[in-house]
Amino acid sequence: MSTEEKPATAPRSLAEALRGRDDASLAALLRSRPDLVTPVPTDLTQLATRAGTRASVVRALERLDRFALQTAQALAVAADPATYEELLGLLAGDDGDPAVAAALPHALGTLREQALVWGGDDRLRLVRTARELLSPSPQHPSPTGLGPSVREATAGMSPGRIQEIVATAGLPSTHDSVSAVASLGALFTDRTRMAALLDQAPHESVEVLDRLVWGPPYGQVTADPAARLRWLLDRGLLLPTAPGTVVLPREVALHLRGGRAHRVPEPVPPPVEAATTHRPQVVDATAAGQAYAALTTVEDLLKDWDEGGPAVLRAGGLSVRDLKRTAVALDVPEPVAAFWVELAYAAGLLASDGEADERYAATPAYDEWRERPAAERWTRLATAWLAATRTSGLVGGRDAKDRPLSALGPGLDRSVAPEVRHRVLALLAGLPEGAAPVPGSVLARLRWERPLRGARGGVAGVAAGEGGRGPGGSPAERGPGAGHSPAAEGAGGSPAGGPAGDGDGDDLRSRLARWTLDEAEMLGITGRGALSAHGRALLGAPAPRRPEAEPEGPGDKLPVHHRPAPPPVPLSPAEQATAAAAAARLLAPLLPEPLDHVLLQADLTAVAPGPLQRPLADVLGVLADVESKGGATVYRFTPGSVRRALDAGRTAADLHAFLAAHSRTPVPQPLAYLIDDVARRHGHLRVGAASAYVRCDDDAVLGEILADKRAAGLGLRRLAPTVLAAQADPAGLLEGLRAMGFAPAAESAEGDVLITRADARRTPPRSAPEPVPDGPPVPDDTLLAAAVRAVRAGDLAATAPRRPTAGDRAGNDGLPRTGAAETLATLQAAVLTGEALWIGYVNAEGAASQRVIAPVRVEGGFVTAYDHTADGVRTYPLHRITGVAELADDEG
Repeated sequence: MSTEEKPATAPRSLAEALRGRDDASLAALLRSRPDLVTPVPTDLTQLATRAGTRASVVRALERLDRFALQTAQALAVAADPATYEELLGLLAGDDGDPAVAAALPHALGTLREQALVWGGDDRLRLVRTARELLSPSPQHPSPTGLGPSVREATAGMSPGRIQEIVATAGLPSTHDSVSAVASLGALFTDRTRMAALLDQAPHESVEVLDRLVWGPPYGQVTADPAARLRWLLDRGLLLPTAPGTVVLPREVALHLRGGRAHRVPEPVPPPVEAATTHRPQVVDATAAGQAYAALTTVEDLLKDWDEGGPAVLRAGGLSVRDLKRTAVALDVPEPVAAFWVELAYAAGLLASDGEADERYAATPAYDEWRERPAAERWTRLATAWLAATRTSGLVGGRDAKDRPLSALGPGLDRSVAPEVRHRVLALLAGLPEGAAPVPGSVLARLRWERPLRGARGGVAGVAAGEGGRGPGGSPAERGPGAGHSPAAEGAGGSPAGGPAGDGDGDDLRSRLARWTLDEAEMLGITGRGALSAHGRALLGAPAPRRPEAEPEGPGDKLPVHHRPAPPPVPLSPAEQATAAAAAARLLAPLLPEPLDHVLLQADLTAVAPGPLQRPLADVLGVLADVESKGGATVYRFTPGSVRRALDAGRTAADLHAFLAAHSRTPVPQPLAYLIDDVARRHGHLRVGAASAYVRCDDDAVLGEILADKRAAGLGLRRLAPTVLAAQADPAGLLEGLRAMGFAPAAESAEGDVLITRADARRTPPRSAPEPVPDGPPVPDDTLLAAAVRAVRAGDLAATAPRRPTAGDRAGNDGLPRTGAAETLATLQAAVLTGEALWIGYVNAEGAASQRVIAPVRVEGGFVTAYDHTADGVRTYPLHRITGVAELADDEG
């Protein structure tokens, strides 16, 4: 219906359009654009103003999918206002496109919901800021590749030149430039007359137009253009914009394009394709194996740092050398080692100790984590990974100031990372059970859903013709044989020839998606590339629907898997805890049961045929060294490992009893001899602090040490037949004597043997790092309902009709102004009559506001009233009320 038919109902501004929405629609707007609700707007006019600010519009445009963005770009080059039919023509072209026609209502609904477009189908308006960002200009070509309109391109042209162009194009001359430009524009938009004009064009001139038609529309010409260019310039098919620069008018380009604003409209999201399909049982078993390996890797990492990990760099983080050492210890590549280090940090299991000589070590939470069941330990790692904004894939790169990015160091937070991880796993959840995706199809889908989030320069880059060139960048003529290379079109790196492909792999979201696929496999969320059952439960995703059971929406002709997916809704803490518990229940039966035994071998090794129970694994990890891992772990007993167990407070009898109790095979004689031999010599020497001293009941042993050349660096001298003093500190003395083949024991100042525990090094209590939010958080339903009520009430107060009164009732700030006596009398009268009043109020901070109140009581210098603006009873000091005015009726 035209505007003339409904003049009373057509909104004249975005604020009026918002005023016509219901509460559910306003809540949907605040949910999709949470920056609008912080702080809560006072009324709908302020909400509309905030929704039109550049920062908010840029954020909203960055969250549009590709077709919704193409729709906004088409509106930016359409007339203002435009009709639905004009918009459909720009997107579908003269020949029409059923897929575009089917998808346009949804895309336009998205733009309306986010307050980027307002007005009825007969008067569609793009908000001014979005139009400024997406409209073409000489400095910023449109993402569509279209140039300025004839009216815009001829704005600075002389009237005489305009009349010459009109006459050469075969149009009658006019009395003014405005009508001449309108006549030329009407010619270019008339398909029949335009086709007749182009039929007269030389073949070389048509070739020039073909080079410019898909953009950039600008080219360079010489002072004396060739005949093929002169023909176009004389008829306005090319218009000068600056000396040496010409542009193809928008109307001409649209005619040559068949009415389409985009070379390749993309109304349908690219499907996520399945590369291979495995049995769900195989996927779950593989993922469970990876999950258990992940737990083992994190334990090995922190066990290696039990006695104090690497030092913290002055700028923060691990040094390259320490990362390499960690990678060697874990037997993984350095990028994988960085992932495990960052994962332990994100889960709160690892932190710096805060000492003067700052080092990394396990936190007290690590000890508590180790005592939990394996499935619960895994869910803690997985949920920490899903929510973390720290991105280990950036380790080894450089920041914006060309500083290296190190593991555990600053600069690794990327606020979009959790969203990408959730979305990638959600796409996997949409595939049939056991299906592994084609990675390229996942990346293509992500680029379609958020084309601007990963693009270099974001919205500003796209508005400036990202991938294309500005004026003079694509020549219409450079000498006699000038040519032109069409520029890229679309947002986010999509070439003009088609949708974005795998070649666009440098944007952040694509890299995050590839890292997500790899990290999810290492963590055991996926198995063989497919999402596991416990991974699906961790997301809170429902079981996959069978294709034949998927209903189509009313009037929706697109296949279900081609429809745009709704934006992911983050789980609340309670929902995430429920999902983690469900994932743990599914994973627990798939994890191997810990064993309580090993197989001792005659070659001083022990074979663990599977994972060991926690006490057995802890003791065996001290008593022996891990020689190899795999399906079975091989431990090797050495004099050093046995001495380590003795240092931890074990006796030879304890070790013999322990091995006999946990071995399915008899204790080999060589192992028994090894334990007895080390125990016999252990503690024979005692080292204490003098600087350091050595004492031994056998003075011959001390004489042997003094005679050994390897003891020269220890600075030993005999104080008594059984005591040696040393210049080295106790720790250095212990290491030196052990290197010489002795088995000394450390003792305290009281002469007691010091027991050293493997897990003695812990940091003070530390909390896990907080993720860096990606903008304001999405408000919950309670906050949305309260915000909508507050905005409605404030709007009622701002728009309530005032009863005209004699005198100047309002100040320059729009607040009512009355004297103290008149204010008091009016309030007291309103208490008796029950009428609502309009008041001005200044709070303790000096902020002025206007309110609609229904006074209940006036006493003691205060007025108690029902405040329609706040939707509640409030009490206000009379001295802070600037004035009162009556409303036109009692609707307040």
